[in-house]
Order: sequence, then C-alpha cells, then structure tokens
Amino acid sequence: QVQLVESGGGEVQAGGSLRLSCVASGSVFGIMGWYRQAPGKQRELVATITRIGIRNYADSVKDRFTISRDNAKNTMYLQMNSLKPEDTAVYYCNVRLNYNQALIYWGQGTQVTVSS
Repeated sequence: QVQLVESGGGEVQAGGSLRLSCVASGSVFGIMGWYRQAPGKQRELVATITRIGIRNYADSVKDRFTISRDNAKNTMYLQMNSLKPEDTAVYYCNVRLNYNQALIYWGQGTQVTVSS
C-alpha cells in the first residue's frame, strides 16, 4: 500500500511562487500527479508525470507550473510560478499503480492560497 504526504503549501501574493513536495512510502511504479480542489468546485487534474518523466498539464497551468519526480527519493514536486488567485485550492498528491490501475492513492492535501 502507498502512503503519500504533501508539504510546501502556504500563502503567497499573486505573481509569486511555491514548490510543493509529495513523499511516497516506497517506490512508485505508476503515474504520479497533482490534483486540486477549491471550495464549491470539483477536484481537477493539475499535472501528471510517469516514472520515466513523461509530463501532462492542465491548460490552466501550462507554462506556469512544472511537475517533476525523483524516483530514488520516492518524491514528486510541483514548482508553481506566476501564481494567480484562481490557483487557490487544496492540492493533493495522487498515485495510479501500473500493475493495477484500479489501485489509486491520495495524500492528505496541502493548502495553497494566492492573495491579490
């Protein structure tokens, strides 16, 4: 079973930057990703990354956010630049295992607040 712990959230002014981290309890042989959920809205995909570094981004964060992972450290990152108030949400780490994609794991979430 995979346990995930996010960190790095906080409050920042519009135009600022934050770097989120997600540490897994062991090696992740699957796709890792970041999702976010704002109050009153559905949880939405932010970005995903495969074990070999293939990346996918939501259009709303393309060219502003960068997803990466360090497999040796069982850690995934999200570098967020040029933050906007609409980026305010709880950000969740997600894992989908390659051997069985029915097995999905979530972290506890970390709050990101962008003020104007």
